[in-house]
Amino acid sequence: MVYLISYDLHQEGQDYKSLFDTIKSCSTGTWWHYLESTWIIKSNLTVNQISEKIKNVSDDNDNFLVIEVINNKQGWLPQEAWGHLNNSVF
Repeated sequence: MVYLISYDLHQEGQDYKSLFDTIKSCSTGTWWHYLESTWIIKSNLTVNQISEKIKNVSDDNDNFLVIEVINNKQGWLPQEAWGHLNNSVF
């Protein structure tokens, strides 16, 4: 499955490394992170499993969203970003 993960971290000094490492660990090794608070990952986990892992490294006042996505996309991104999405993620 492919999932979009988006978040807002509200505490100053948030440990992004733990969050990034957790998101990467949820993936099968294929992930996309060209937008600051957005990741797209391939994963064998469920939405609930990914959410629980992220919740464990987030603060109570942080917000995040995990959604399964399909290969139907449009936007304004650099060619490199599109290339990775099209060739590696989808």
